[in-house]
Amino acid sequence: MSMFRATLAVLALLLSFHAAAWDRGKVERFATLPAGAANPEGIAVDHHGFVYVGTFAVTGAPPGRMFVFDRDGDLRRELNPTGSSNLLLAVDINPVTDDLLVVDFGNKTVLRVDRHSGAATVFTTIPGGAAAGPNAIAFDRVGNVYISDSFQGVIWRTGPGGGAPIAWVSSPLLTTTGTPPFGANGLDFNRRETALFVANTGNDQVIRIPVTAGAPGTPEVFVNSINGADGLILDEHDNVWVTANQSDEIVVVDPSGRAIAKLGDFDGLKHGAPEGLLFPASLARRGDWIYVTNLALDIRLFGLPQSVDSQWTAEVTRHTISRLRARIPREK
Repeated sequence: MSMFRATLAVLALLLSFHAAAWDRGKVERFATLPAGAANPEGIAVDHHGFVYVGTFAVTGAPPGRMFVFDRDGDLRRELNPTGSSNLLLAVDINPVTDDLLVVDFGNKTVLRVDRHSGAATVFTTIPGGAAAGPNAIAFDRVGNVYISDSFQGVIWRTGPGGGAPIAWVSSPLLTTTGTPPFGANGLDFNRRETALFVANTGNDQVIRIPVTAGAPGTPEVFVNSINGADGLILDEHDNVWVTANQSDEIVVVDPSGRAIAKLGDFDGLKHGAPEGLLFPASLARRGDWIYVTNLALDIRLFGLPQSVDSQWTAEVTRHTISRLRARIPREK
């Protein structure tokens, strides 16, 4: 082979590698929490474009803190759900009833919160006492509420008005002995509601639960190796968007389980605030944007061995919410 042909062959090989590389898109800072507020976790966006964020403040004190931002990322008000603990997880809005629901992990409850005053009432209490681990929320088309239990491996269900939940489905696949020590986490239905997809954080998996006429089938592993699978939503094409909290990215897989995008990354700290994604927890979509909370949690606070990000999260002094375009980048 001539030197010229050899050079062309090398260039073709390099271009083929480049074409297969992930275009991670552009992650921008949407909002910054007030000084002293830490560890944003749950997030929801209402039909006016207001963004609601709750905090899982391990070193904080009750009540829990929530913040409402306008569509430009400006803080509009702070909500402190009455009677809540400082450990708030999911924040979501029922598309049927328009209720603002918040998971109070510390009190093992889901609260219905007035979005202006912060006045809160108990929507449901998760059975199991200290063994319960309520985490994330999803809704079906008639407004029933589904709550993941990270510790007991259960998906609980209530009607649109709340009340005592039923154990809709349980499985060892919804528990974990891994790190971080949360099993069932983010969850969402596909468009036809023939399957519920559930992130298992400690097992780095997404679990698929088939659904027939509203009744669950046997859970099964849909996909592996999403490092710290946490928040989860499905788009209009049934692509599954998952925050990978231990690799600081969003992984998107198509309905077959094939990875079609890896978005975002950690770009360091600037004046104590994360640039890009750092321990991304929950995500919510509104129009062309995906909003993501940077939990930035040092898991050593729970007596766990450090992760690769722990020393970075310990240096965070200002906590942020990021956003990125809700699109699958084309191959380069």
